[in-house]
Amino acid sequence: MNIEEIKIMGGFNKFGESEKVKELVVKRGEIFGVVGPTGSGKSNLISDIEQLAQGDTPSNRKILVNGNVPDTEMRRDPRKRRIAQLSQNMNFLADMTVEEFLIMHAKSRGMNSEGIVDKVIKLANNLTGEPIEKDYNLTILSGGQSRSLMVADVAVISDSPIVLIDEIENAGIKKHEALELLAGCGKIVMVITHDPVLALMTTRRVVMRNGGMTEIIETTEEEKEVSQRLSEIDSWMLSMREKVRHGEKLNLKDIETPAVSGN
Repeated sequence: MNIEEIKIMGGFNKFGESEKVKELVVKRGEIFGVVGPTGSGKSNLISDIEQLAQGDTPSNRKILVNGNVPDTEMRRDPRKRRIAQLSQNMNFLADMTVEEFLIMHAKSRGMNSEGIVDKVIKLANNLTGEPIEKDYNLTILSGGQSRSLMVADVAVISDSPIVLIDEIENAGIKKHEALELLAGCGKIVMVITHDPVLALMTTRRVVMRNGGMTEIIETTEEEKEVSQRLSEIDSWMLSMREKVRHGEKLNLKDIETPAVSGN
């Protein structure tokens, strides 16, 4: 089944009050943000979507797929749910090489694995400053390498049309490029974030307070420009981290970037 949209029907906040946002629709190819202070209910909203809740969670929200109630099999069988979740705390535990993992995953999805390894690794290496090789063992990958590999894997191999991202701001990857890659593959992307780079590159964002959806904000053209400038600064910071990581010395000229100086 092709998933063109998901609809979140509002429930109640943690005080038992009806959510101000009664209905939220996110369409295929859209990057949608979830923002709010710590403890505001962001992760619970993502959890409701991951579970395809039907009024059976504390929030009493209901999730519709293509305007319909998902069938029991889609809700109960993880293989049928077709929802991928990425977080900044994920790491690989399997004792196998990157190549072995990607081939195994491709075969499990019924895909021809020819050329798939090189394609995924190339995309992953575009997202991280720490190059990944196909013969690397999964268990030695850093956090940034693991996240970049999983983003590329979800984009190329996974048939999950819904991607839920839980705070990858400190994941050590090029975040702007990662979200654009996933959305460009026609996936529904929802991202929890405190990071202005990520929040402002979404088309819309829902504000969470006291466990409830309170407001939907449309990203303005000015905010998109701000996001681009912040993304340049973010990429520069990533390059600085890589220099320090590789034992290089920094000097004042290193901070003379167009994004910082405004030139």
